[in-house]
Amino acid sequence: MPKGFTLEVNPFVYLAKYNEDGKWTQEFKEKPHLSKDEEEAMPAEKRMELLHQRNSFPELPLVNYTTQYGMGCFEGLKAFPQKNGSLRVFRPDENAKRMETSMKGLYMPAFPPEMFVEAVKKVVAGNKRLGFYPVYDPEWEKEDFNFGHASYVRPFSYSEGAIGLGIARFPWVVMVSTGVGAYFMADKPSAVTTNMIRANHNGTGWIKCDANYVVATLAKKQANAQGFMEAIFLDACDRKYVEEGSSCNIFFLLNDGSLVTPELGDTILPGITRKSIIQIARDMGIKTEERKIAIEEVLSEAKEVFVTGTAAGISYIDSITHEGKTAEFNNGKIGDISHELLITLKGIQYGAKEDKFGWMVDVEE
Repeated sequence: MPKGFTLEVNPFVYLAKYNEDGKWTQEFKEKPHLSKDEEEAMPAEKRMELLHQRNSFPELPLVNYTTQYGMGCFEGLKAFPQKNGSLRVFRPDENAKRMETSMKGLYMPAFPPEMFVEAVKKVVAGNKRLGFYPVYDPEWEKEDFNFGHASYVRPFSYSEGAIGLGIARFPWVVMVSTGVGAYFMADKPSAVTTNMIRANHNGTGWIKCDANYVVATLAKKQANAQGFMEAIFLDACDRKYVEEGSSCNIFFLLNDGSLVTPELGDTILPGITRKSIIQIARDMGIKTEERKIAIEEVLSEAKEVFVTGTAAGISYIDSITHEGKTAEFNNGKIGDISHELLITLKGIQYGAKEDKFGWMVDVEE
């Protein structure tokens, strides 16, 4: 059973290539595999050899703008098992639009959104046909789907072979998938502000590009070493306004009943789960604001805090520490509003609640 991310690439993968004629060519590949049960019964060393073959793409050049300079972008989205045995993908059209925006932001040819959505659906369907897919477990619902599994799809761009500073003119787009479980598993889901800066104005903070995740990873590892689950970034200019977590957007329920999340700009990633939570909260009648919010306001006025993301879903934060001062929220437990938003989002994704917003997309088999 997967816990968080596991690099166990499923056999059915996708590659697209932008060519000199200005068109994209695409192909689906079935990598070496046995049945899922047979693979799980293999000796560890043999299984790792097989997984290595699936994670090998010899047609892609090793030395290029992506591997040398981080000049690439990626997406992450999930296909959720449903009670009827099917799989449905959560808002792939939004990931498609963001991928297109990211590629344009990196001055490379943009992958068409319609091709993106169809490729995602076929990758998920192809792996389901081969037996590599999560199966719905009714027990998940009893735990608010916190331990539910899904199929995680990772599309990413990859440049042509090159060295020296440059931009991709003939990129690939690759899609792979793997099983995924709960992302945040900390006993104490606490956070601490970091003095590291994730993004500056007029930079790439708004793009889901590879290079952005270097600082985010380092900040998170520093926070982990100090005993915290998550790091929180402040703005680069004033060093007082909250921006986002190391790998997720962040929300604050204040004492006046309003739900606040930092407003988007060119330093904050426009999260798809973030966008969905705003819509769910407003549909529930909660006053929801996108605005600047200072860390001092959070420490004095917040009563519930949670982070959102494709991997995180909704994960509550029990406390935030800033410059040696700690504020605890809701006695260290998930709050009522955070919980309601969580079960609504997860319920929609796993088919336990009505998809009133039309977010879930069927996978054709």
